[in-house]
Amino acid sequence: MPVKISESLPARKILEDENIFVMTEKRASSQDIRPLRLLILNLMPLKTSTETSLLRRLSNTPLQIEVDFLRTATYTAKHASQEYLQEFYITLEKAKQLKYDGLIITGAPIETLEFEDVEYWLELCEIMKWAEEHVYSTLFLCWGAQAGLFYHYGIQKHPIDKKMFGVFDHEVSKKHTPLLRGFDDIFKAPHSRHTEVKREDILNHKDLEILSESDEAGLYIVASTDMRKVFVFGHPEYEKHTLDGEYLRDIKKGLPIEMPKNYYKDNDVEKGILVSWFSHAQLLYNNWLNYYVYQTTPFNLELLPSEKPKKVPYYSSIKK
Repeated sequence: MPVKISESLPARKILEDENIFVMTEKRASSQDIRPLRLLILNLMPLKTSTETSLLRRLSNTPLQIEVDFLRTATYTAKHASQEYLQEFYITLEKAKQLKYDGLIITGAPIETLEFEDVEYWLELCEIMKWAEEHVYSTLFLCWGAQAGLFYHYGIQKHPIDKKMFGVFDHEVSKKHTPLLRGFDDIFKAPHSRHTEVKREDILNHKDLEILSESDEAGLYIVASTDMRKVFVFGHPEYEKHTLDGEYLRDIKKGLPIEMPKNYYKDNDVEKGILVSWFSHAQLLYNNWLNYYVYQTTPFNLELLPSEKPKKVPYYSSIKK
């Protein structure tokens, strides 16, 4: 949350130059306070664990947040009962009656499929199209980030030689961006994926910018220049044992998998897990909620400014 200070206080400029968020008395007096409304499209198979991980990050903030969970109507998850989904999730048909401050689209274990081959791809496109005028800021995670870049900007994902699996060092590529306020120059984040988005494809698009990347893991955070879309290619929501569970699962299935890098103490499974990414993961969610949702969304969501695409999204068959 911001520090409220006098507009003329000399420390104001010093703090702002250091990328510290301060709010003048004039700005503070104009603020109306209400709960934020978030919608989470949970595409992960283990619904409860993903819900818990995301809510754990979102709840560690002084902001009051109301959360709805969204499910696909055209595809039924195999790891959750119909009763569970009907009780705790809504479909786009219900969401269409509402507007939201923020939307989170999770990853999904389907990244080796072509986008068009995903069973619910057309519905996902419809959700992203609807969000343009009914959601102020969208946070895309892992495969969700790849899907969002493909739909909105035509940027393709590419297979990599072996799974990017582990916890990696990342750098802040763009200083003084609110999303990365408080981040160390080098910080850690988990990755678990078989595909990637190429750096040059982002650099060649004038409406996108790279905020953070890793020498080993590649791109981590990309954002639209208006900052209403944030694409995160890792898993900042992962819990302590998530990578361990994936590793043991793949071994049991006989799949080719290497030990997750920089995850176990001294890279030794027997020595246990070394958690090194929680603080920056929490800061990422806090910054997104504060600077890209709370500080920017209008008090009356009915006045939500529509964001008309400058051109038809790359995948536009749902418009026909």
